[in-house]
Order: sequence, then C-alpha cells, then structure tokens
Amino acid sequence: MTQQTYESTLAHVNTYSSPSELRITDIRFADIAGAPMHCSLIKVYTNQGLVGFGEVRDGADKAFALMLKGRLLGENPCQIDKLFRRIKQFGGHARQGGGVSGLEIALWDIAGKAYGIPIYQMLGGKFRDKIRMYCDTDVNGKDSGTAMGEALKKRMEKGFTFLKMDLGINQIIHEPGTLSAPLGFLEEMRALSTAWYGRKSAPLPPQELRTLRNRHYDIYNIAHPFTGIHVTEKGLDMLEQYVADVRSVIGYEVPLAIDHFGHIGLQDCIRLGRRIDKYNLAWMEDMIPWQYTDQYAQLARAVTTPVCTGEDIYLKENFLPLLEAGGVSVIHPDVLTAGGILETKKIGDLAQEHGVAMAIHMAESPIACLAAVHAAAATENFLALEYHSVDIDWWDDLIVSKLPKPLVQNGFIAVPDAPGLGIEELNDEVIAQHLHPEIPGLWEETSVWDHYWSNDRLWS
Repeated sequence: MTQQTYESTLAHVNTYSSPSELRITDIRFADIAGAPMHCSLIKVYTNQGLVGFGEVRDGADKAFALMLKGRLLGENPCQIDKLFRRIKQFGGHARQGGGVSGLEIALWDIAGKAYGIPIYQMLGGKFRDKIRMYCDTDVNGKDSGTAMGEALKKRMEKGFTFLKMDLGINQIIHEPGTLSAPLGFLEEMRALSTAWYGRKSAPLPPQELRTLRNRHYDIYNIAHPFTGIHVTEKGLDMLEQYVADVRSVIGYEVPLAIDHFGHIGLQDCIRLGRRIDKYNLAWMEDMIPWQYTDQYAQLARAVTTPVCTGEDIYLKENFLPLLEAGGVSVIHPDVLTAGGILETKKIGDLAQEHGVAMAIHMAESPIACLAAVHAAAATENFLALEYHSVDIDWWDDLIVSKLPKPLVQNGFIAVPDAPGLGIEELNDEVIAQHLHPEIPGLWEETSVWDHYWSNDRLWS
C-alpha cells in the first residue's frame, strides 16, 4: 500500500485509540438561564479529544456534580455502570440527583462516540423511531379556562398531540371565599410570592435575599398534609369550570394532563379529582408528596383519572413502593434526577412489570432532552416526553448537530442515529448570550475540585 493510499484510507477511519484507553481528564460547566429554567451544562473531556455532554437538573446547583470530579478523573468513561455505582451514593431525590444523573449522561455520550453508535442501541435498541412530546403550556396575561384553552389549541396547531396545563390553588388564591387556611397564612404566601418573583427586577442586598430565600423555603416547603389549606365548594366550582372551559375549546379527544395543584391534603385532592374525573384527563400529577405511598394508593382508589408522580424520585428502587401499592397509573421520572439514562430505562421496565406506563419529565436544554429521547426510544411502555421550550426561539441553537432543526417537529422528535446523544458540539456563541447573570463563567477551569475525596465506603 502506498503512503498516499494509506493516508486517504485513514481519512475515512476513526483514528481514536481503542475505547479501553480512554480516560477522563477534565469536567467543566456553563450555566444558562431561561432554557426554560436555570441549567448547568456539562463537558466531560478525555485524553483522546472526545467530549461528552451532560447537564445538571433544572434549578439545581452544579456543586452536586463538581463534588464528583475527583472521583472520576483518570477513569475510563466507557465503564458507565462501574462509575455510576461509585458515585450514586452522592445523589439524592429531586435536585440532589442532578449531579450524578448529569454526569451519567455525559459518560453515555462519550461511549457512544467512542464506539460510533447512538445511545439507544447500547440500551438494547429502539421500540420507536420518533418520540411523542407533550407540550406544557402557560397563559400569558390573565389566566382563565378559555385563555388556557386557546393557548393549548395553538399548541395543537403546531402538531402537538398531547398537552398539559396547571390547575390548582394558584388560579383561585386571589378570589375571596375559595380557600380556607389558618388566618394570615395565605396572605403571607401571597406576599412572599410577590417578593420572590420581584427580586429579579429589583435586586436585594445579600442578607435580605438570604432571609427572603430561607423564609420562602420555610413556607413553600410545608408538605401538603400540614398546610391546613382547604378548597371550598366555591373554589371547587371555579376549578371545575376552568377545566370545562378548556375542554370546550380543545375538545375531548386530545390527551390533557394537569399539574401544580398546590399544597392541599389528600382529602381535598380526592374532592377535586372527583369533580374533574368527567373531563377525560390524561393524568393528575404530583397531587401530594411522592413519599406518601399509602396516600397515593388511597387517591388512586378514590378517583378514575390516572394518577402520576415521579419527577423527584432518585433511583429505581424508590419507585417500587408506589408501584407495588397500586398508587400510580403513570410513572414520571426526570432523567436528570432518576439517575441518568440507564436508570430511567430500568424504571420504565420496572413500571411495565406492574402494568404502569412511563412518561418522562423534562424542563431543560436539548442535552437533557436528547438523553430522555434515547431512554424513551429504548423503553417499551413509554407514553410521552415533556417539552417546555416551544416559545424559546434560541433553544435549538444551543447545540450543533446534523439532527433536524427544529428538533421538535409536528409534536415529535426523530430518534437520532448519530453517535452518542447525537450532538456534535455545543454552540458557545449562543450559550454566551444566555449565561446566567449570577453565574457568568463559560467552561472555566475547575481544578480546585480535582482532589476532593473521602473514604467513600458505605460499610467497614
């Protein structure tokens, strides 16, 4: 073979060394705002030039991922299960799972690129060629059932075949006679909410911001059974009429899920559920904290609308009590909390064994979205994937790829056949334009975290 022929042949060959020689050399971050939430994007670098993309859960702190850097440097990123088992003890429910889960996604991306295959193929192949997206929708301006119906109808005109909206005490909290609670409690909730959202337009001194943040957490973190908030008959009438008005606009054939009821107890959830059973809803989501297994079982037996929860549950074993108790008809993990791509597939398979469907929660960038797409493609009982970013015109521009643009077309995403997640590069120019104003760094060095380590054994 001549030198010229040899070099021309190499031009068509992946010349990275064998995957067994890959090693993690660095992990860096970029924080963006409004995609639709605050998201920390991740790059995991290797000794062969391959870079894996991941993401910390929306609204989470990247420290949940940074603390794991010293435990991953020097390791082979293709040993995904081994590394996941090493770091999973440092994850937790809700946003605490964001670091472990986001890094797990980046490892899958590297492995797919190293072997030249899409992630779903490494999970056993795909059950579908495109992923149905359900469009979560808000109302701009005065909220009413008719206004929400019109907003949802516009989503249907874009091709979406599955919808979701909010329905709960926030829609009636300013209407006298709709709610009861210990006197002064609702007024404090309203005042805190106004101050919390007003802080963005009128920044507070650090101490005042800390005090507001802590008080906001204290009030809004009271679990549903303990708030003392109850919905009156007038309140139930208004909420039922809201759903009726929505259905009068969009019809009864399109699936419509509902979410964000507010912190009301089990009995009020049952009362509301029975009022809206007649409106053929796809599911009622997160009506009470997911930890209350027995209450979910009571709720599921008391209403005919499917019951759904799961976006804040970390690891498959923590879904099992709800499944065994018959507390859910739809399980709803977020890939960036559940433990990543493989754990989400395992959760779906576990749910299928109990006759339960899996939808996937997602309110993040195209990185997390495509991670969920691969998990959904490889899971038989998948129903629909959440989508929050239909009105964000720069969302698709965050990534560079040969994938269709926009990613979501007629309410679906085509499952990528490109290696890894299907992303070639991140668009630093667009990311720079949307950096979080309080966290402005772009892929800054993180060497201070290189040697964080402890005796991590869980037994002696």
